[in-house]
Amino acid sequence: MELNGLRVSRETQERLQHFAALFQKWAKTINLVAPSTLDDLWNRHIADSSQVFQIHPKPITWVDLGSGGGFPGVITAIFLTELQDGWVHLVESNHKKAAFLRTALRETNARGSVHSTRIEDAHGEIDECKAISARALADLDGLLEYSAPWMLDKNDCRGFFHKGRDYMREIDKARGRWEFDLLEHRSAVEHESVILEVSNLRRLV
Repeated sequence: MELNGLRVSRETQERLQHFAALFQKWAKTINLVAPSTLDDLWNRHIADSSQVFQIHPKPITWVDLGSGGGFPGVITAIFLTELQDGWVHLVESNHKKAAFLRTALRETNARGSVHSTRIEDAHGEIDECKAISARALADLDGLLEYSAPWMLDKNDCRGFFHKGRDYMREIDKARGRWEFDLLEHRSAVEHESVILEVSNLRRLV
């Protein structure tokens, strides 16, 4: 099996397939993603989310903000299982979604845990963090504010944020309050979309 042109092991493929089946089952009663995207689950959500780990395939500790239906947090946790190292802390305040995430992690034996708390309070529960991910959560300025407790404290912590076609406007707005290094990774799934890799974050105002 290949995702985004990269080979995926049989074990990881099986875990992803099990996750997809669980997702479809739970999505019938819980609004995990926009209903209009359910028919294209593999491309719109699983392959898209896989790009985060494929960009940064290291056995490190992640914090996934606003994990929702598990994108990209559960997908990253599944890939980490193959490395037998690393961990994903999934932050999701909605208790029904948090219950789904716990079930998904348990049944796929993925390397992650769920924190059913507000993002603003998560830093008190999660100290170690080398990378932060978020998808469909907030604009870049808001994401940097959420990430600041980890990224300002640890210079080696990086952010990986999915963004759509208006990402340049978000970057310009964020640079009004923040200084940061930026890499733009073109999406292999969504035309005109990117994954923004942010490092060396500093607050200006």
